[in-house]
Amino acid sequence: MAHRPKRTFRQRRADSSDSDSTQEPFAEPGAPREHADLGPAEEGLPSGGGRAEAAELPRRAWGRGRGRVWASSRHAARAAPRLDGGSDVPESRAVDLSTDEEDGTHHSSESKDDQSSSSNSSSSLEEEFTSLVNIPDAAFIQAAYRKRELARAQEDYISLDVKHAFTISGMRKNTEYPESEPDDHENIIPFTPKLQTLRQKMAEETAARNEETSEDSEEDKKYQDIWEQQQMRKAVKITKGRDIDLSHSSESQTVKKFDASISFPPVNLEIIKKQLNTRLTLLQDTHRSHLREYEKYIQDVKSSKSTIQNLENSSNQVLNFKFYKSMKVYVDNLIDCLNKKIINIQEIESAMHALLVKQAMIFMKRRQDELKHESAYLQQLSRKAEMSTNRSLAIDEKTQWILEEIESRRARRRQARVLSGNCTHQEGTSSDDELSSDMIDFQKSQGDILQDHKKIFEDVHDDFCNIQNILLKFQQWREKFPDSYYEAFISLCIPKLLNPLIRFQLIDWNPLKFDSIGLKQMPWFTSIEEFIDSSMEDSKKEDSSDKKILSTVISKTIIPRLTDFVEFIWDPLSTSQTTNLITQSRMILEEHSTCENEVISKGKQDLLKPIVSRMKKAIDDDVFIPLYPESAVENRMSPHSKFQERQFWSGLKLFRNILLWNELLPEDTLQELGLGKLLNRYLIIALLNAIPGPDVVKKCNQIAACLPEKWFQNSAMRTSFPHLENFIQFLLQSARKLSTSEIRDEVKEIILILVKIKALNQAESFIEEYHLDHLKSVIKEV
Repeated sequence: MAHRPKRTFRQRRADSSDSDSTQEPFAEPGAPREHADLGPAEEGLPSGGGRAEAAELPRRAWGRGRGRVWASSRHAARAAPRLDGGSDVPESRAVDLSTDEEDGTHHSSESKDDQSSSSNSSSSLEEEFTSLVNIPDAAFIQAAYRKRELARAQEDYISLDVKHAFTISGMRKNTEYPESEPDDHENIIPFTPKLQTLRQKMAEETAARNEETSEDSEEDKKYQDIWEQQQMRKAVKITKGRDIDLSHSSESQTVKKFDASISFPPVNLEIIKKQLNTRLTLLQDTHRSHLREYEKYIQDVKSSKSTIQNLENSSNQVLNFKFYKSMKVYVDNLIDCLNKKIINIQEIESAMHALLVKQAMIFMKRRQDELKHESAYLQQLSRKAEMSTNRSLAIDEKTQWILEEIESRRARRRQARVLSGNCTHQEGTSSDDELSSDMIDFQKSQGDILQDHKKIFEDVHDDFCNIQNILLKFQQWREKFPDSYYEAFISLCIPKLLNPLIRFQLIDWNPLKFDSIGLKQMPWFTSIEEFIDSSMEDSKKEDSSDKKILSTVISKTIIPRLTDFVEFIWDPLSTSQTTNLITQSRMILEEHSTCENEVISKGKQDLLKPIVSRMKKAIDDDVFIPLYPESAVENRMSPHSKFQERQFWSGLKLFRNILLWNELLPEDTLQELGLGKLLNRYLIIALLNAIPGPDVVKKCNQIAACLPEKWFQNSAMRTSFPHLENFIQFLLQSARKLSTSEIRDEVKEIILILVKIKALNQAESFIEEYHLDHLKSVIKEV
């Protein structure tokens, strides 16, 4: 056999047919991570190419996964060309020194000559490589492994230094089979693909998939490693201050354990005594703070026991709570009941008010229509008299029927007065409100409304519809807990609560009727008065807020109701209605006078203002005194004379009704209405057109009798009011006419009228002018 030239050592190209190389990455998955922490000193790695290969391995491990290095002959073969261009030192771990079994068996068919020469060359190469590369043995590797585990257990962390990591599997393989490196002639480059077994194909496909997966997830794993390092830094920073003592103690223990030559400072009794005193002082301070806390706790316990004792002694708190709770439930139920019933109350109230307004409008319209038709009839009579014709007067049927109806009612009234013995009654002063078919219908409708009125609260318990029972609940509150009662301003709430119930009782109340019940006789009025009286006895305070309840109820409930009667129902020409209205109004204003405030003053104005407005309207609409020629009124039995007389006495009746308000309305208001608008505009003009005589004096006496005596109580008064100046001049004019005639007794009556109205200067002048010395005694008596 020819002698082959000596071959130098070079890297063998990894063949894809190596069965062991495809299986090694799966043989020991944990080995690369364990040996990644070993440093150069621990593993004894050489410098040069070994250092380059050690640096190359972490880069492969970064591509394969965290802390994992996949070692295989295929990977080693790929890494070999990068190391050739570096240093002359042969590689220690990147070079695959072993051959797989199948490769060995594949080349076992070589000739014996080649085998012997190959073994010689292989042994020479191994000797040369062993001299250049220092491969650690198994004992050294095991010692390094134990040392690393001990350091990891003491420092409680795994080193991240992987600069000198190496694959244990490769080392073991190199250690166990150093002679498995094939000869150089066996590394023949194949020109055709080598047949692969099924096992090799499966391993190759698995490795390819792992490489693709590792390459795809390389970036994610990189970020994951960066995040883990950041978290480790944070944990180290946080626990640095807390664990520094532990680390120092562990280090000191380690040092003491392995280094016994450390010297301690000298210790004497003074140092020990000083430390003990310092410790004692700290303990004493702590003890004093504990004592203070103990005393504080003892005080808290005593205070708690005292509070418990007080609560046990005042067992009425439970009863008080029950009372407040029951009162709240009662008030809630009361409000709920009133909210439901107020709708029915308003409906009934509106129906009754509409019925009364309708009746008043019927009477008013009938009076105005009768006045209009009678006046028109008399004008036709006057024109007929002026024309002096014998033609009959044409009167329509409606006018004829109205005139007959008027005369029939007057005849009935005269007959009634004769039977009663009232012979001094004047025509025109009676109230023309006799019953008729309309009045019968009114009474029937009123009865139906009152029937519905009774059904409103028939399904309600007395505690929620009886004012006395309701006030009794609040009276119990005021007696038991007066402070909370007054703090809750119950006196302001009671009028609002009672408003629906009072309106319910006022539905059938008519202040214009003579037989109407007075407010003071009503149940709600007496109940509120009793509640106020008991309040004054309980509180013993003059400024008790409960005494304002009645005034507030009147101002908020009664006055609006009364105002509706004044504006829409009251007839100022009716003396009975005016008298009853004055009685109710006087009682209301008297109750207001007991407690003066802005609300009550406003309520008083709200009542008096519509009264004045209604009287002005009556003067403008209902007063009509016609003026006829003297020839038409000479005969006192003529229709013209009778109509004029009736209208004069009707106006005088309104004058009297207006002046009945002298105690309620302001004096200047009454003088403006009665004297300025009615007396001077209507009555004096009618008297000037009348024939002087006893009838005129009688009318003047009636006018003077209507004037309030309160106006003339000043004894120093010598001149009357300016509004009476026209009346005084008419009296003097009538006295002059009568003094020249045979009727002189009426002159004395006129002087007495002047004296009554305080026209003393005018009376004295008249007596002196006409030498009526016998009448001077009348003036002196005044």
